[in-house]
Amino acid sequence: MMRQYELVERVKRYNPNADEALLNRAYVYAMKAHGSQKRASGDPYISHPLEVAALLTELRLDDATIVAAVLHDTIEDTEATREEIDHVFGREIGALVDGLTKIKKLDLVSKKAAQAENFRKLLLAIADDVRVLLVKLADRLHNMRTLHHVPPEKRARIAEETLEIYAPLAGRMGMQELREELEDLAFRHFSPEAHAMVSARLDEIGGRSGKLIHDIESELTARLQAHGIKAAVKGRRKRAYSIWKKMERKSVSFEQLSDIFGFRVVVSDIAACYAVLGIVHTTWPTVPGRFKDYISTPKQNDYQSLHTTVVGPGRQRVELQIRTEAMDQVNEYGIAAHALYKEGRGGDNSALARESRAYEWLRRTVETLSEGDSPEEFLEHTKLELFHDQVFCFTPKGRLIALPRGATPIDFAYAVHTDVGNTAVGCKVNGRIVPLLSELHSGDEVEIARAPGQAPPAAWESIVVTGKARAAIRRATRAAVRKQYAGLGRQIVERAFERAKKTYSEEKLRAALPRLARTSLDDVLAAVGRGEIFSGDVVKAVYPDFKEERIGAGEASRESGWFGLKKAEGLVFKVPGQNGAAADKAARSIPIRGINGELPVRFAPNGGAVPGDRIVGILNPGEGITVYPIQSPALTAFDDQPDRWLDVRWDIDETEPQRFPAQIAVTAINEPGTLAQITQIIGDNDGNIDSISVTSKGASDFREVVIDLEVWNLKHLNAIISQLKQRSVVSSVQRVNG
Repeated sequence: MMRQYELVERVKRYNPNADEALLNRAYVYAMKAHGSQKRASGDPYISHPLEVAALLTELRLDDATIVAAVLHDTIEDTEATREEIDHVFGREIGALVDGLTKIKKLDLVSKKAAQAENFRKLLLAIADDVRVLLVKLADRLHNMRTLHHVPPEKRARIAEETLEIYAPLAGRMGMQELREELEDLAFRHFSPEAHAMVSARLDEIGGRSGKLIHDIESELTARLQAHGIKAAVKGRRKRAYSIWKKMERKSVSFEQLSDIFGFRVVVSDIAACYAVLGIVHTTWPTVPGRFKDYISTPKQNDYQSLHTTVVGPGRQRVELQIRTEAMDQVNEYGIAAHALYKEGRGGDNSALARESRAYEWLRRTVETLSEGDSPEEFLEHTKLELFHDQVFCFTPKGRLIALPRGATPIDFAYAVHTDVGNTAVGCKVNGRIVPLLSELHSGDEVEIARAPGQAPPAAWESIVVTGKARAAIRRATRAAVRKQYAGLGRQIVERAFERAKKTYSEEKLRAALPRLARTSLDDVLAAVGRGEIFSGDVVKAVYPDFKEERIGAGEASRESGWFGLKKAEGLVFKVPGQNGAAADKAARSIPIRGINGELPVRFAPNGGAVPGDRIVGILNPGEGITVYPIQSPALTAFDDQPDRWLDVRWDIDETEPQRFPAQIAVTAINEPGTLAQITQIIGDNDGNIDSISVTSKGASDFREVVIDLEVWNLKHLNAIISQLKQRSVVSSVQRVNG
């Protein structure tokens, strides 16, 4: 266990101005607070926070972070309180310890809803002060190193949480060494058989190739020295988890992997990096497609390096990473490598945002939380971005856009700006027109074609891979649906005021908003369109003295109508002797063009409605208008709900014809070729069949064929029915009305 003076010495080694008294006070406080507590291994509990602090001294972090590491379990596991920590060590350290305490309580592999909410809390705590994440990652690393002392069932849960959350977060923060060790330790416990298999094969290869790494290091160093370049060359065998993931991702066997060894070349400056690349490429053959320049286009976690693969000595594939010393520091320590941690400004998030692309990603991800997504959706999208490799694309003006692997031009458009994504209608990639669904690759130049007023199709949500794009598409879809409902609600309200012979004005309706418990005019209209508020209630809110006169059931039976339905406002057709009234009613009715219009419209199930039918609209809460033919028996279910009946009429645009749903029942002889004759007649008459079901009519030789089809209008439907009746195999045909 690390002693008190050792902690101080570790910090003063890289920070001679460290606050020795503060470090001593934290050590003594934590020692007393944890007292005789033991870990699962049997070691004194205080050994764990001290080991966490030791790990953070390797990252050369500021005094506050080291002290927070020493104290990070005190509030959770001892009698210490946040108030006491604030009093003894200051509010900055108190806030760090409190943030770590909150994270410790989070179960990140529970049921999806709880996991999502906990992940949201985790990112919020990190974004408030990213040092919380640095301590937590060190805490997790030490716990993973001692995980074999934990019961097996708990061990698997912690390993899964590490692989799913903490290792990817470490990678996103640029802490590559820490990420790789977390992954390998978690892999050991999460999939012990796979880990043992890969490790055994790596050990076998290492035994055969141990001298090879040394030989390549020596030859490469000598060649660089011959060209006057001083470089540190270090080779290593890749870890078991990275080998396993590559086998999974590429669907290859262990024998098919060729780049099991990696070499790092560290030089003094950027010019030397490219000089080394030139020497390597002129000395050994390169492997096509394996060169990446992350110096000119850094990753979003600040990673910079040149990557190349060559066929080196002994025909062995050699993967090289070429970087400067400064890049090596950032690549290994990530966000912890930034100077502000050495200057005691670890909590200065504004400075960190200017200095670190990794923190910029974290801040942008947290901003997504405020855009209305559910925690489950946020978790899904953030995991996508955590686990995906990146591609780097450019706008026509040269702006670099980093996206997850598999991203489309739609993702690119939303990464540029939400308005660009919402109005995107096409794109060019490298000067060629390509579909918006195409997959982008690093180096692509993408130009987005836009159309003002365009709205993104809801189907895009299942195509894009970035959380930002999905959230924006969902918001735009919700806005479009709300606009539809508000448009429908406006028509319903205006006609309700006409029927009541009252003057409609937006000013009067705004004045009545408190009585309707809504905050805006659009809220009221959308609620009416969704069926949450009846139009009559809106009239009463504006004119409290208004009394709606409704026809009772007894009176309705004496009025003219079809099927005993009362003369509700939805019946828009000619009644003998009432031509003028019908015409006036038609003028006040809502026009129906089809399901693709501006209003949320659907057609009656099991029968539908087609132009030429006399129709009535029923307002279904949350769904909009359902259009029924007037002869539909289903309308009797709404006979006692007059507020839901709407005036509707056909308003067909002859220049843009649409098909409409209908259903017919055909009774036909059960013999070979009958169904073929029926479908041929429908096809020859330009009808479109959606579905067919055939049922037996008892023990007879007949079958009933129920066909859902789409037709242009009532005349078209009647022509199909007429021709079907003429066939000798057909006994009867009738239209079905649900």
